[in-house]
Amino acid sequence: MPGSLPTLNRRRFLAATSFSLGALALRGYPVLAAAPVHFTHGIASGDPLQDSVILWTRVLPGSGEADMVSVDWELARDEDFAEVVSRGQTQTGPDRDYTVKVDATGLEPGQRYFYRFLSEGIESPVGRTRTLMAGGLDDVRLAVVSCSNFPQGYFNVYHAIAERELDAVVHLGDYIYEYGADRNVNPLMEGKGRRVKPEHEILSLEDYRMRYGLYRSDADLQAVHQAHPFICVWDDHEVSNNTWKTGAENHNEGEGDFFDRRRVAIQAFYEWLPIREQSSIEEGRIYRSFEFGDLASLIMLDTRLIGRDQQLTHDMGIDVIRSGLADDGRSIMGREQEQWLADELEKSKAAGKPWQIIGQQLLMGRLNAPQLADEEFDPAQLHSVLSGRYGMLRTRGRQGLPYNLDAWDGYPACRSRVYDAIKAHANNAVVLAGDSHSTWAFDLHDDEGHPVAVEFATPSVTSSGYENLVPQVPEARVAEATLEASPELQHMKANGRGWLELEVSSTEVEATWRYVSTIVATEFEVLPGARLLTKAGEHLIERKA
Repeated sequence: MPGSLPTLNRRRFLAATSFSLGALALRGYPVLAAAPVHFTHGIASGDPLQDSVILWTRVLPGSGEADMVSVDWELARDEDFAEVVSRGQTQTGPDRDYTVKVDATGLEPGQRYFYRFLSEGIESPVGRTRTLMAGGLDDVRLAVVSCSNFPQGYFNVYHAIAERELDAVVHLGDYIYEYGADRNVNPLMEGKGRRVKPEHEILSLEDYRMRYGLYRSDADLQAVHQAHPFICVWDDHEVSNNTWKTGAENHNEGEGDFFDRRRVAIQAFYEWLPIREQSSIEEGRIYRSFEFGDLASLIMLDTRLIGRDQQLTHDMGIDVIRSGLADDGRSIMGREQEQWLADELEKSKAAGKPWQIIGQQLLMGRLNAPQLADEEFDPAQLHSVLSGRYGMLRTRGRQGLPYNLDAWDGYPACRSRVYDAIKAHANNAVVLAGDSHSTWAFDLHDDEGHPVAVEFATPSVTSSGYENLVPQVPEARVAEATLEASPELQHMKANGRGWLELEVSSTEVEATWRYVSTIVATEFEVLPGARLLTKAGEHLIERKA
């Protein structure tokens, strides 16, 4: 790959230090020698436009006091910085957790750039980034990721993506998880340095900052940020599991005001990620668009915080669930964002772009639970499985309810309105999804059964997936039964940690899934997955020959 990156240590863990700012300010970074300043968490870029890109780093004062730090930044055409095209100076301090975020402007479209930060004679690592093309573009290559849970395993997926040639990485959320050290962990990672900090569920601004710092101390996450610009949205775990606009399933009595938690979670997200802020922290508007030359518009949505009505749950009574599903007023994104999406689709089509790519968090396709016969289970496990989560889902499925009410299946009227907007205003829509931790591909049909768009969903970076629904049944049989139960579903893979790679041309979009062979060891292989495509004008998925 052109412009090799400086070497990073393969793993970086918490280290004890007497540095007087304390372990909280260090946030997982080991200070091993005296220096005027310390660049503690690498560098990153994000939200590229045709003429600008966000640059990010974090720097601590070597004094050990809560001093302000002056930071210079440079962006050049070459990695030796002989041809600097943009530079500036900024300051950071404890009010923004010593993070630095600048918008480097005045750049040229479709160019590869190198960038770095300097302070008190100390240089940061050098990163690569690129701006978006203005026109005349033959293809776009994107990596799509989601759901990176630190204690579940090593970030081998990020390590592999860092070595790919890409235009950008699209992160669909669950960049961090809010759980404490006793929940959602992988026992195979015991003793391997993946215990979360703080060890309790994160609630305060200090908690969220510390959790981001822990994740960003990971060398593989640093490497992928160093190699590619990111385009990010949040899902639920950046705040709390199963959020909606006024609450969350995992925000409980005794945990304070939800809006206070939401505010500090958004503040830490803005501080630690290279995102161009769209609004105040209180408003939390994150939906925005990116124009990839004359090929595609990437339209990023927020289906979690800005306008989502409270989700239905399978423990509600059947009449309550059916009434909620029939309620035309419920929305997963809010009416204001629904109208914004329609406007963005119309604007993209009017500009003659063949593809409208919708990046968002949750499965849009209709997904039903697999209906497996009792004899397919291990008799010793039959009672416990069928009286547990799968048994509940099987019962609900037989009552005509979808598998996941937290996804778009729980908001069918809103989904119908989005399909109407696609039919009215888009040329060819491709929906991207994360959240489920598994691989999916759907033909999306309107209420009359007509093809409207296609959907490709990425597996997780580390979080365990759909394979745990019925682990006593062979994975191939679960896939077969799920496909039988879900007519829109064209492909699935329950197991496998990896990512989705999207290649866009004027005539087709090709989706390729790649997986890592393990997340519980640092040595791994990249394994090939399915290759599917959709052709312009067809709104259907084909298997790549």
